[in-house]
Amino acid sequence: MGLGYVGLPLAVAFSQRRPVVGYESNPKRLKSLLEGQDLTGEVSECELVCAKGLKLIGSPEGLAHCTIFIVTVPTPIDEHKRPNLSPLITASRMLGKYLKRGDLVIYESTVYPGATEEECVPVLEYESGLQFNRDFFVGYSPERINPGDKEHRLENIKKVTSGSTPEIARRVDELYREIVVAGTHLAPSIRVAEAAKVIENTQRDLNIALVNELAIIFNKLGIDTEAVLEAAGTKWNFLPFRPGLVGGHCIGVDPYYLTHKALAIGYQPEIILAGRRLNDGMGKYVAGQMIKAMLKRRILIEGCRVLVMGLSFKENCPDLRNSRVIDIVRELMDYEIKVDVFDPVVSPEDALQEHKISLVDKPQPATYEGIILAVAHCEFVRMGGHEIHRLGKRNHVLYDLKYVLPADQADLRL
Repeated sequence: MGLGYVGLPLAVAFSQRRPVVGYESNPKRLKSLLEGQDLTGEVSECELVCAKGLKLIGSPEGLAHCTIFIVTVPTPIDEHKRPNLSPLITASRMLGKYLKRGDLVIYESTVYPGATEEECVPVLEYESGLQFNRDFFVGYSPERINPGDKEHRLENIKKVTSGSTPEIARRVDELYREIVVAGTHLAPSIRVAEAAKVIENTQRDLNIALVNELAIIFNKLGIDTEAVLEAAGTKWNFLPFRPGLVGGHCIGVDPYYLTHKALAIGYQPEIILAGRRLNDGMGKYVAGQMIKAMLKRRILIEGCRVLVMGLSFKENCPDLRNSRVIDIVRELMDYEIKVDVFDPVVSPEDALQEHKISLVDKPQPATYEGIILAVAHCEFVRMGGHEIHRLGKRNHVLYDLKYVLPADQADLRL
């Protein structure tokens, strides 16, 4: 249930061994998949066409004959940074209507510890009229998909598995072993598996927050952050994190699920929330650095033009969910700067719908007083410093957020 970045690769992989029904509620998404196109880029046209055991449907009635259900819907946060479980509850409510005795429901969506059994299971029981762990069973195997990564894919990323009883846990584990070459790790409980998933991205978030704070300090000291990290990285146990914007549907979201649960049990998670605040503020910091650099070049800020290269939350990925590049764009616009956004990977329709931004089709040379290289798409890497600089006027500032260019080819680096 749900054929996005997580669900589609799963459906295709299992279809090589079992008959699979792939349910997608978005008509536009379903239409493109039926035409053999995965706009997320996670599954090739050949893989999709060759998935003969996969039946794609948009009507829930087609779920009636299934016996194993895998739920891979999004788990976002709301405007107040609170967990939004509505997609998960909606999927559970729909699924419950077709649940039969002996069926198994496996959730992959990221949640806080306890959510599967406390939030989803009661909905399944209510809608089906069946009793949990007597008539139907539940498993949890958190997704570990890394969008845009062609090296670390479903089959070669170790899978954490769990189940609502020891027997079901073994069944879930055996199921995923059919498609995951890297193997599985059977967690002792669903709550442990949920907690393991949510801390994976919380750990990354905090490490990036530390490096972001170091970058701010080193910028004030006039020290090149990348040079410092390269020097420190010569020690074998130094972790190779780099500063940058933290967005997407995982790292910038998952920590709020954990902090929500922590607050619910009366604990104030100070370090996790401090890291979130720092990372959420990086877009404003970058915009401020850009404006200061332009002022030093005697560039009139009001009415000038800045090109932002990249809008998606990470390189070579069309996903716009929770992209923090938009924070830079909005901050610059607050200064009456005319901002153009160029992203050859992102769908122009999605950019307009998600952020009300009309993407530039092809930036013209000698047009901009400022250029921000915000996302390290391969196309931008291939352009190189000379071609990117050509887009700027004679007096312009180039800010390289992602260390795409050598230090001497960028005016500013994070």
